[in-house]
Amino acid sequence: MIDPFGRTVSYLRVSVTDRCDFRCVYCMAEDMTFLPKREILTLEELDRLCTAFIDKGVAKLRLTGGEPLVRKGILDLIRSLSRHLKSGALEELTLTTNGSQLARYAGELAAAGVRRINVSLDTLDPDRFRAITRWGDFGKVMDGIRAAREAGIAVKLNMVALKGVNEDEIVPMLEWAHAEGHDLTLIETMPMGDIDGDRTDQYLPLSLVRARLAERFTLTDIPYKTSGPARYMQVAETGGRIGFITPMTHNFCESCNRVRVTCTGMLYMCLGQDDSADLRAPLRASEGNELIAQAIDEAIGRKPKGHDFIIDRRTRRPAVGRHMSVTGG
Repeated sequence: MIDPFGRTVSYLRVSVTDRCDFRCVYCMAEDMTFLPKREILTLEELDRLCTAFIDKGVAKLRLTGGEPLVRKGILDLIRSLSRHLKSGALEELTLTTNGSQLARYAGELAAAGVRRINVSLDTLDPDRFRAITRWGDFGKVMDGIRAAREAGIAVKLNMVALKGVNEDEIVPMLEWAHAEGHDLTLIETMPMGDIDGDRTDQYLPLSLVRARLAERFTLTDIPYKTSGPARYMQVAETGGRIGFITPMTHNFCESCNRVRVTCTGMLYMCLGQDDSADLRAPLRASEGNELIAQAIDEAIGRKPKGHDFIIDRRTRRPAVGRHMSVTGG
């Protein structure tokens, strides 16, 4: 799949549910209204849709949410999709998780061919963790990360940098993550979805964070890539890698190889744009994949050059109305 700007689309992120067992302050309102079951793709439909994309050249597939591991039967879907790993059609099957269910599922994920996961973790302080996630249990997440490592799954930690909230923990998080053998990626908060509170005051530019880190550590740009948007640096003092995802200060659109599908079958060609394509209708209109393939081709043909994220301090409204949990991480 080639978009209008010559970029090969080889990476698909699929949300398997809009539900989550956390209510992180930068992602969701505490009182969320979730979608009715009839609008959500079944596991069989998710399998068909992912397979259609794989047949069209997707080599890396990431399952997201909400929290993907709260979806009933999710391991059945992962086991089914792992057939594409065995055939060689798929290079990687992975997921992004909050870690709350990892202690329960890590062994089964590894057995199904999952070799790498992203775990969202914004703080190492249990009280602050509860304040950020509202409902999260820090101990369960730590147990989950350990279980993943013991199962042979590589863990990359994702930390959203929040001004006045956790910026004092970036150095301790980096040192702890690298000591435990985990990569760390820092992410700028994105203006998506109405939340309880004002996101503009949370915005912390990673250009500033990187400059601060460079005063303490020896940072070297490296060509390491995971197919995602992070740009990585080697930290000489710890021996680990740190990534920066900077949709605000320096977008990564020129090399974008990704599209996202929601749990309702809406294909978004860009996280920061509202243009979408309905794949659920053609999926349910026939048993074959011809209509799905046509809809995918038409959508890829209008993938935009980039997003237009901006923190609007005048209106304090999000740049994109849908929550991140709707599109998938």
